[in-house]
Amino acid sequence: MKLLITSLRLVVITMLVCVAGYTAIILGFAQMVVPARADGSLVTKDGKIVGSRLIAQKFTQPQYFWPRPSAADYNAAGAGGSNKSPTSSDLTDRAQTNIVASGATAENPLPAELAAASGSGLDPHITEHAVLYQTERVAKARGLALPKIEALVKQQAFATDGVFVSDRLVNVLELNMALDETK
Repeated sequence: MKLLITSLRLVVITMLVCVAGYTAIILGFAQMVVPARADGSLVTKDGKIVGSRLIAQKFTQPQYFWPRPSAADYNAAGAGGSNKSPTSSDLTDRAQTNIVASGATAENPLPAELAAASGSGLDPHITEHAVLYQTERVAKARGLALPKIEALVKQQAFATDGVFVSDRLVNVLELNMALDETK
């Protein structure tokens, strides 16, 4: 019995130190050094949290730019791919639906990233090319001049540090928020 009590004490102490203590130290350090990132890179508008720079949100209205499709329906609690085979008819049907919804044609094909979901299902960024593909729809829906929308896209696009990524990226939530501010 004495051995059991000693073992339980050791487990409790280990849990307090390794789980609670370590987590509190790391969180406290992050809050001091990079508080915005430690809080989840939250985006606020008028003092209200509207999303995160790290998680895609579902935009389906024509006056907004659309992110990559999500196998998790943009639910961060269920992040992940679909586990479907590349030959799955469900994936083909989903891609076909995305192609039709975007109005793509043989002369104006849809960028692949707008037809297929990402591995996480929550990528907040799409390439500048994929955003520019959508500018005509957004400009028409908002009644704005196409060059004005394109200029906003160019302003929001940024280059990554990645070796294998040549196209600039755009955060869809931040672009849509900037778009809402455009008159």
